[in-house]
Amino acid sequence: MLSNPRNQDEEIQALQDTLYVLSGKWKIPIINSICNGNRRFRDIERSIPGITTRMLSKELKEMSANQLIKRTVVDDTPVIIEYSPTDYCHSFGSIILEMIKWGKAHRQRLREKP
Repeated sequence: MLSNPRNQDEEIQALQDTLYVLSGKWKIPIINSICNGNRRFRDIERSIPGITTRMLSKELKEMSANQLIKRTVVDDTPVIIEYSPTDYCHSFGSIILEMIKWGKAHRQRLREKP
């Protein structure tokens, strides 16, 4: 996927695009929560310590606009709104798993630091 010779300007732009879509401390935990089966707003909110209702709402709107999640309104009484990951969201699942592995290893490394 990387060009040969590598184009640094193109790579920087790609990294900036990725960071723009996934930036902040909440988007990846939200994706993780939804991918772990939390589909309703309150379930997602409860699964992420420290997130506010306002922040979750804002992030869900941005993630929907970036096609990472799908918002579905179930016409029932009361109306139920569910969120689910898109195929596009699943396309970087392996990246998130690697980030989790790296984070665990980093935490362990810091614990062992002399």
